[in-house]
Amino acid sequence: MIDYLVLSLFIIVALSGLISHVFGFPGNFIILTGSILLGWYGGFKEITVTILLILLGLALFAELVEFILGVLGAKKYKSSNKAIAGSIVFGIIGGILGVPFFFGIGAVIGAFLGAFFGAFLVEFVLEKNVDRAMKSGWGAFIGRLAGTFFKGAIGVAMIVITIVYSVGN
Repeated sequence: MIDYLVLSLFIIVALSGLISHVFGFPGNFIILTGSILLGWYGGFKEITVTILLILLGLALFAELVEFILGVLGAKKYKSSNKAIAGSIVFGIIGGILGVPFFFGIGAVIGAFLGAFFGAFLVEFVLEKNVDRAMKSGWGAFIGRLAGTFFKGAIGVAMIVITIVYSVGN
């Protein structure tokens, strides 16, 4: 059985992985890294290589689905490929710039507003049409929101799997 102090450290690492989703970073790989270290600490008895491969598959799947949801949200509202790229870049920048505000919650707000404004600005510059730019921004916002929630849900599942296998055996 895994030491509860080590498990507590894993939980701290895993929560930082969940929080990093907001910034657009692949936080599930932070969770996976914590799971690998926890498995290593326990001699891969509780957290086996098979479990780690399953977690890797979940992390890769979550990244793919997040990307697809972001694109689908933007495409549903007729965003151009350049507007989608603007949404991704501005979403990351907004998340980073928002960190100091509202006790860190500004990162969440900044990431989603960045996605909106990135798509809006690029689409407006390209098309010179405010209505189309607003729709593009809204689609990018919705896609980003859906992708982030999905990736977060997978991250929570990865944490639960790791904890269950750590203490359950």
